[in-house]
Amino acid sequence: MKKSVEILGLPVISITEGRELGMSKTLLIDAKNGSVAAITIEDEDWYRGVKLIPYESVIAIGDDAVTVTNSENILKLDDAGDYENLLDENIRVIGTKAITKSGTIQGNITELFIGDDGKIEKCEITAPDGTSSEVTSDQISIFGKQVTVIDPNGEKKNEPVSAAPKAAAAAPAPAAAPKAEEAHEAPKAEEKPAEAPKAEEPKAAPAPKAEPAPEVKEEPKKEAPKAEEPKAAPAKPAAPAPKKEAPKAAAPAADAAKQAAADKATEERHRRFLLGKKATRDIKMDNGIVIVQAGQDITEEVLQKAKLANKFIELSMNVR
Repeated sequence: MKKSVEILGLPVISITEGRELGMSKTLLIDAKNGSVAAITIEDEDWYRGVKLIPYESVIAIGDDAVTVTNSENILKLDDAGDYENLLDENIRVIGTKAITKSGTIQGNITELFIGDDGKIEKCEITAPDGTSSEVTSDQISIFGKQVTVIDPNGEKKNEPVSAAPKAAAAAPAPAAAPKAEEAHEAPKAEEKPAEAPKAEEPKAAPAPKAEPAPEVKEEPKKEAPKAEEPKAAPAKPAAPAPKKEAPKAAAPAADAAKQAAADKATEERHRRFLLGKKATRDIKMDNGIVIVQAGQDITEEVLQKAKLANKFIELSMNVR
């Protein structure tokens, strides 16, 4: 996943032509699908109109550049008919108000997190008091021009503490049960509230009373509390709260593995592209040591040295 701030302002590099095509300027949002449809770019001919790169044409977004196959991936406004409506809508998401369906403003959207496929995975919300929180894409109902609407179901997912009040609310229920059983002894009223199926237990009690009172009344009543005592711990419902956090902890690991796989695939494509080509000028390390001289072939050894010296992009831009 990449933040929008990590995408915008990067140079756009053609890896087959070895030249810079412009700078990434804005994200073109497809509000209906909750994704980034394209990246608009700014070059030396910016005054001639909007130019953009479909997100599906982007090979990789690195720390220093956005890479594409060649300049043919860049579309002018006349050739971008499929994106014209999105340009007219001009939905940016960042800067909009985050509001729930119940009418509660939670703050402003201050950042987007974009997946490798262009999907908006989550948004960062900054409240008026400066605190920040995150909502996932499945918690967002509408991406609007001025307002981002959050689904009420998403609010429930963000409030694990709601389990505690529910457990507390269940406690008063025993008060109703004792009233129905007041004809009997006090200890019986305390044990029966703990029983989960209220409707079934009272019916089971009167059945034995119709038979020989002395024997049937005492035996079932003494056995019932023993079976019910382990269940009389209503505090256990609070345990599910930490379990909900487990998937969140696993999510970063899955994202990291996915990003690592994407980076490895990108590096392999670059490696295959560069092998066998010739350097057009000397590529040197920061300390002046020559990695490859102009006219020499690009070999595995050269690629390894360029990678260790953080000169991989410079090498990509100076080959033929």
